Amino acid sequence: MYQPMTSKNKAAAQRTAPWAKPMPKKQFDFMREILAAPSPIGLEGAMTYGVIKPNFDRIKPKSWAVQQFKGNAGIVLDTHPRDDEKPSVMFIGHADKIRLQVRSIGSDGKIWVNSDSFLPCTLIGHEVKLFSQKPKKPGQYRVIEGGTIEALGAIHFSEPAQRTGDKGIKGDMLFLELQLHGEKCKERVEALGIRPGDPIILNRPIRKGFTEDTFYGAYLDNGLGCFMVAELAKLLAKKPLKNIRVLHTIATHEEIGRMGASAIAGEMKPDILIGADVNHDYDAAPGLSAKRMNNLSMGKGFSLTNGSITSAYINSIIEKACRKANIPYQIDFAGRDTGTDAMAASLAGVDSAATSIGFPIRNMHTISETGHTLDVLAAVHGMEAMLREMDKMNRGKGLNRKDLLNEHPRLDEAKEA
Repeated sequence: MYQPMTSKNKAAAQRTAPWAKPMPKKQFDFMREILAAPSPIGLEGAMTYGVIKPNFDRIKPKSWAVQQFKGNAGIVLDTHPRDDEKPSVMFIGHADKIRLQVRSIGSDGKIWVNSDSFLPCTLIGHEVKLFSQKPKKPGQYRVIEGGTIEALGAIHFSEPAQRTGDKGIKGDMLFLELQLHGEKCKERVEALGIRPGDPIILNRPIRKGFTEDTFYGAYLDNGLGCFMVAELAKLLAKKPLKNIRVLHTIATHEEIGRMGASAIAGEMKPDILIGADVNHDYDAAPGLSAKRMNNLSMGKGFSLTNGSITSAYINSIIEKACRKANIPYQIDFAGRDTGTDAMAASLAGVDSAATSIGFPIRNMHTISETGHTLDVLAAVHGMEAMLREMDKMNRGKGLNRKDLLNEHPRLDEAKEA
């Protein structure tokens, strides 16, 4: 006979839950490998084909299949290929990383760059990698290391207002320093095959932080979403679902408009779409207290977004599943746009019930993004719990499309408090 779990037993179960324990070394190393993959916007193959597809190929049952695309390097691991009878749930992480790009080459060998989605002041002095094609072999890439991003040079040459902090650094002041000197510096740079548009990424793989279960480094945005999707696939491969088709998606071009996810959603037309991306730790963000943001902190669980295009029905299933399993989550909200790939179906004109989940981090779009393993693991297991609940719905037949059509909340039926 079923007996409710006591609070004491519940607390003990929580301490042994995967999200409550330190992330195992093998799992952390896999996360680091994903985040370290050089996958700037438009060139995401290092992550999708170099790291995640081989992982998908290792863990997938024979009946699962990986789908590829012509116009982008995105991939989808499909648990039930061509089975259009089953309702489909698409999880999306994006592989693309914000990058700097070469603008021009100066006569002294300075490589002038843009700042893209970085604050210019956060880039100074950091080591980077530049990727360019071999001069005589278009399509073959080489990596150039040993350079740093600079703008002012020595403090001795800066204006008084820059020394006091009253005047900042503009994007058009940034250049890549390759320590060139002597004659024909520009010609020597050009001989390397460096040309306008070449991508430059930050060079700092993640490492464990000072405080337990924390980590920091470049490109948590959005290697973490891709890691979550890959880890979820691993769990489902061990115990596949019977009634739900899952599309584990690693998309591209999110940082410049979510083009990759929109193309994939437009082609595969999922019934449910869930974007997984980083979020902000509002509680620790400098100077935000006056703006009265909602409470959101790293280390307290993944975030679940209300508002925008998110489905209240899907969110309710996620909440119920997480409460049942005591998986920690936090509530965030959005107005017009979630800011994530959760918008992909809407942008593609596809009728999908969507929502957005996230991992609260600090210092987004810097070289020292900081996260907590509890939030990432809670998201992985929270999404598994949701899927297994969906798989059991309707007396074991699973969630169906009629549920999605008929379970929109009706506020005219709301009861008085």
